[in-house]
Amino acid sequence: MPRSRYGRYVDGPDPLAPPVDLAEALAAISEDVMAGYSAERALREFLRRGGRGQQGLDDLAGRVQARRRELLDTNKLDGTLAEVKELLDTAVLEERKELARDITLDDLDRDFRELQLSNLPESTAAAVRELSDYDWRSKPAREAYEKIKDLLGRELLDQRFAGMKEALENATDSDREAIAEMLKDLNDLLEAHRRGEDTDQDFTDFMNKHGDFFPENPQDVEELIDALANRAAAAQRMLNSMTPEQRQELMQLSMQAFGSPELMAQLGQLDANLQSLRPGEDWSGSEQFGGDQGLGLGDGTGVLQDLAELDSLAAQLGQGYGGARMEDIDVDAMARQLGPDAAVSARTLAELERALRNAGYLSRGSDGNLKLSPRAMRQLGKTLLQEVSDRLSGRTGQREARLSGAAGELTGSTRQWAFGDTEPWDVTRTILNAMRRDVTDAEHPGAGGRVRVHLEDVEIVETETRTQAAVALLADTSFSMAAEGRWLPMKRTALALHHLVSTRWRGDQLDLITFGRYAETVAVEHLVGLPALREQGTNLHHALLLAEQMFRKHPTMQPVVLIVTDGEPTAYLAPDGDSLFSYPPSLPTLRATVAQLDRVRRLGARITFFRLGDDPGLESFVRQMADRVDGRVVNPDLDDLGAAVVSEYLSARRADLGNYWGA
Repeated sequence: MPRSRYGRYVDGPDPLAPPVDLAEALAAISEDVMAGYSAERALREFLRRGGRGQQGLDDLAGRVQARRRELLDTNKLDGTLAEVKELLDTAVLEERKELARDITLDDLDRDFRELQLSNLPESTAAAVRELSDYDWRSKPAREAYEKIKDLLGRELLDQRFAGMKEALENATDSDREAIAEMLKDLNDLLEAHRRGEDTDQDFTDFMNKHGDFFPENPQDVEELIDALANRAAAAQRMLNSMTPEQRQELMQLSMQAFGSPELMAQLGQLDANLQSLRPGEDWSGSEQFGGDQGLGLGDGTGVLQDLAELDSLAAQLGQGYGGARMEDIDVDAMARQLGPDAAVSARTLAELERALRNAGYLSRGSDGNLKLSPRAMRQLGKTLLQEVSDRLSGRTGQREARLSGAAGELTGSTRQWAFGDTEPWDVTRTILNAMRRDVTDAEHPGAGGRVRVHLEDVEIVETETRTQAAVALLADTSFSMAAEGRWLPMKRTALALHHLVSTRWRGDQLDLITFGRYAETVAVEHLVGLPALREQGTNLHHALLLAEQMFRKHPTMQPVVLIVTDGEPTAYLAPDGDSLFSYPPSLPTLRATVAQLDRVRRLGARITFFRLGDDPGLESFVRQMADRVDGRVVNPDLDDLGAAVVSEYLSARRADLGNYWGA
C-alpha cells in the first residue's frame, strides 16, 4: 500500500484556515468611532492591537525591534580580523617549530629568521604585509599564510556578492581569473548604463556569460543594480560601524586579497559606479555592535542588510506615512526575519483590512474620509441590541421582549418561536424547516414520507401593533457626559434603540435629539461619530421643543419621551433663538423647561427620565418633574443604560397608551 505523510502547509497561507473574524474587528472599530475616533484611525488602532489569538502591528513591531537588538547585542565586526590574526599566529608558530628542528639550516640564517618573526609589528595588517616576501621553511606555515590572502579575497567578494566566501573556497587560479573578468565586464556595463549607452542585448550578453555569479536572476540591468547596490551599501555601513583602527587594519589587509591589488581596484570602481547609480541608498549610516560573536566581512554585510530590512519592516508596520496600507508590508521579508508565524500574522491583518473594505463595512464619504457604512451601522446596532436583550433576559422576572405586535395586521415577516410567544405559526415555513433538517440529519433520516417537527423548526408570523409610537430619545451631550465616562454608553443606547425600532417596529418614528448648549435632531450616523463636545450648557428646554415639533408632525402616533441626562437644566432657548446659559440653574431656565415639559405632557406623551450619576440637584429636579407629568425616573448603572431605555420603550409599546393616560 502506498504511504502518505502529512505535514504543515508552508507554501503560503493555510488554505483551510478559517476566515478572518470581521465581527470582532467591526465591533472594536465601531467602539472606537463612538468614542470619538475617525473610522480611519479606529481601523488603524484595531490593526495595531490585533484581536483574539491574532498578533497586531504593535506585537510584530515589538518582535522586529527585539530581533534588531539581538543582532546588535550578539555580534561584533572583527570576525575577519580575528580570523586573519589566528591564521597569522598559526603560520608564525609552525615556522618557529620548523626552524627549531631544521638541522640543515645555517645558524646565522636561523637567527635572522627568528629575528624577523620576533620583531613583527603589533598591527596584524603590517605583520601580514611584512611577511609577504618571507621565504617560508614550513609547508603548514606557508599554507596558513596563503589562506590569509585567500580568506581576504573571498570575504571582500562576499561583501558584494552573497555566497562568494563558500563558493570560492579552495579557488583555483582560473576561478580568480573568472572573477576578475566578471568584475571588469560588470563595471563596463554599469558605466555604459550610467552614460545611457547600454542596450538590452548588452545585459543579456553579460548574464549569459556571468549569470552563475548572480543567483538572484535579475531580469534587467535595473534589477541587477538594485541587488548590487543594496549589498554594497550594507558593506559600506559595516565599514562605517567599525572603529577607526579596525577600518585601517582592514584596508591595509585588503591589498593582500588573492595577492592581487587589482581586485581592490575593481571593487572600488564597482562601489563608485553603484553609488552614482543609486545615491538614495544609505551609504553613510552605521550601527553600534556590542556582542562577542565575531562576524566576517560577508556575514557582517548580511547582518547590516538584515538590520536595514528590519528598519524597513518597522516603517511598514508603523503605517505612519500617507496612504499606508497593510499590503505595503513585505511578507517575504517578515518570514525571513521573524519566521513563518509572523508572516502569517501580517498576511492575516492585510486580509482583514481588505475584507473590511471589500465587504462594505467601511466607505468613503463625500469629503474623502473613511466612515462606517450603513451596513456596518446595521451590524453594530444588531450587536448592541443583542447585548441589551441579554441584559433584559437576565433581569429578575424579565425575558427578552420579542413581540412585534398583537392582533394586528401581518407584516409579512416570520421568526423562530421562543418561549412565551403567542403569535400563530407559519405552517409552510415550519414544515419546510423540518424537511430541510431531515435531509441533513444522517443519524435520524425521515422515513415513509413522515415529517418530524422539532421546536427549532417552528416559525411564527409577525404582526403589527394597532398603535404606532413616536419616540423622542433626548440625549444629553454636555461636557460632563464625556468627562464622567457617560458618552459611549449614551451612544450605544441610542444605536441599540434605533436598530430595534428600524427592524422590529418600522411603523414607529424615532428621533434622536441631542442637547448641550443647543439641541438638534441628528441622524444615528452623525451621533455615532460625534466627538465629545467641550461646551457648557444642558438645554433640555430646546430638546423638549424639538420633541414637541416631532409629535405634532405625527399626530396619530402615541408620543414617548426618553430623556438621558446627568445634569440639571442650565440653558434655555430665548425667543430670539439664542441659548442663555446660567450656572447654577437660573429661575428663567427652570421656568422655560417646566413650561415646555407641560406642553409635551399635554400631547399625551409618556415621559421617562434616565438619571445618570448621583448629583443631589439633578435627583431633586427629575423627581419633581416626573411627579409633575406622572412620569418615571430610572437611575441605571452605565452598563445597564441601554437595557433600561429599551425596556422602557418596550413597556410603552405594550401598554394601551390611551388608557394609560386616561384618554
